[in-house]
Amino acid sequence: MSDSAAYKQPSALRIYAGQLAQNPMGLMGAILVLIIVGTAIFAPWLAPYDPNQIMVGPRMGPPSAAHWLGTDHLGRDLLSRVIAGGRIAMLVAVATLGAAMTIGLALGLIAGYGPKWLDNILLLVFDAIRSFPVIVFGLAVVTLIGPSLYTVILVVAITSIPIYARIVRTQTMALRNAEFILAEKAMGASTLRILGVHVLPNVLGPLLILASMDVPMVIATEAGLSFLGMGVRPPAPSWGTILNDGYNFIRNSPWPVIAGSAPIILVTLGFTFLGEALRDIFDPKLRRDP
Repeated sequence: MSDSAAYKQPSALRIYAGQLAQNPMGLMGAILVLIIVGTAIFAPWLAPYDPNQIMVGPRMGPPSAAHWLGTDHLGRDLLSRVIAGGRIAMLVAVATLGAAMTIGLALGLIAGYGPKWLDNILLLVFDAIRSFPVIVFGLAVVTLIGPSLYTVILVVAITSIPIYARIVRTQTMALRNAEFILAEKAMGASTLRILGVHVLPNVLGPLLILASMDVPMVIATEAGLSFLGMGVRPPAPSWGTILNDGYNFIRNSPWPVIAGSAPIILVTLGFTFLGEALRDIFDPKLRRDP
């Protein structure tokens, strides 16, 4: 057996995992993200109580052996509500970013590779959408269709599309005059082939990194809208509704506010650390040397 056959090249996934393991902040972020995602997936089995079950025991109670994070003003277990709220937060993040990335990717490719007049129209639409603050746009949408989980997904997805579309547009415009693209065009390759085979793989990396760093923003927006009564409606255990209940009774107990804000902080830290580590791995030019 030759040396070349005996030596097996490590897979790209193993190389990336090794680089991530060498980054302490990235590793910490990956662990936090795994815990958060795992808790959201297995929430029905991890929650010690029904998150909407009104207990007979003490209300606004402090942490105890029976209720690790205490109870709210209705006697509901805060730990169970925080775990169930994590499932809602991750559902909103996945649905919102999935829709925003898909639509933004398509519009960005069209704007970056299409004719100039179409690019100008799409840029005008992007700027018009981004000119509205998320909360103001959310108020308008809630007035039309009412507050719900789907309203939050719709509002955040629409306001996020221009961000991803602009990233894809910039990357596409940088690639459209590259030598390998011009060679493909000279050989008679179709526009769909050029976009799908050559442009798309080069824009997916920055898009996924941006999405991982946008997860905290999406979750915070959902919590903010729910806190203001424009998102998930009670008694659904959103982190925003937990915070709202906590602030209404903060003089009785601080634990609902702590229970509602702590997971938002952990999500922000986890996905931010992971996103920065992935950026350093996939784009060495942006790596920060110690």
